[in-house]
Amino acid sequence: MSGDRIRGAVAGLAVGDAVGWPAARHRAALHAPWSRRLHRELDAFAEERQVTTLPVPFALNQPVAPLRIGPSDDAEWLAWTLLTIDRPRAEAFRDLVPSRPGAGPPDAGQPAGQPGAGPAAGRPSGLPGAGPSGGAPAPIRARISVATALDNLANGVEPPASGHDNPHHFDDAAAIRAVAFGVLGRDPTEDAQVTNAGDGVLAAQAMAAAVAAGSMSGDVAAAVEAALDRLPGDTAIGHNARLALSVARKAGDPFAAVPALDAALLDHVYSYGVGAAQTVPVALALAEAAGGELTRAVPAAACLAPLADSAPALTGALTGACGGYGAIPEGWTAPARTLAGCCLPDLAGRDLIELLEGIA
Repeated sequence: MSGDRIRGAVAGLAVGDAVGWPAARHRAALHAPWSRRLHRELDAFAEERQVTTLPVPFALNQPVAPLRIGPSDDAEWLAWTLLTIDRPRAEAFRDLVPSRPGAGPPDAGQPAGQPGAGPAAGRPSGLPGAGPSGGAPAPIRARISVATALDNLANGVEPPASGHDNPHHFDDAAAIRAVAFGVLGRDPTEDAQVTNAGDGVLAAQAMAAAVAAGSMSGDVAAAVEAALDRLPGDTAIGHNARLALSVARKAGDPFAAVPALDAALLDHVYSYGVGAAQTVPVALALAEAAGGELTRAVPAAACLAPLADSAPALTGALTGACGGYGAIPEGWTAPARTLAGCCLPDLAGRDLIELLEGIA
């Protein structure tokens, strides 16, 4: 695989993550809780008084750096996957259990801090889930599928049940992590089954295959074909992928395809903005419509507001894999490389591209 295209896939995901409007909401978690409470109060005021000046994330006497353009949740979970990819996947996730809000004591039989206590015992410091100097775990933020899987693991529910017995088994959390497996040419199934099932696992397999093909050939058509090979036509995600591609081909341009993709794939009934059966098909369709060009595909993905939490990131990973790191504008790669730590606090300040040392 091309090292430039491997870096492109990883940086492309981070750029797409930064482009979506939810990134500022995620990064605002680095501010004090009162600021987000005030944001909610302003939103309620706008609703009650029928005013159209809607609130946006703000700092108000706090550092403004978190609200500058930069990556958020998707880039951090990709980084975590790169750091832990050689470990058994359930074991890697299990180490995050003590970092979830409401997690119980480390171990009923041993006091916290004693050797061998709790599921975090033996975890090397510096990995997400370990607190400063390997001490108390720093709290993490995660998708519902991941949070539920961590609860399942804490209660002895192992994969694949941890992903199947999960109210958001269909989301694209595993598809985001699958980019790490794709750049290494590995199978993401074991990882995906920890948090997802059905379309959620198929999405991860398709993304890994597409990223691998794109990183190998630079050909977006080959990447799309590799993804379709993993998506049976009788599944929701397989049907939607073929429908999205047909719609985008008819539109002839990624921006022109946005209204048609909205009409074809988004029902606007439920608040499921990260459903894999919508976000991955949109990413495949826009990547192909753009001829593999990130600067054409990612802005179009960001126009689909309900899917903006992850569709731009997935689109960026696919087009970055095809076009390479060198094709991404430096004005975007510079801010997108540095992680904020808004979801995995121990990753704050880490350089995403430096994590690829020895890989790309």
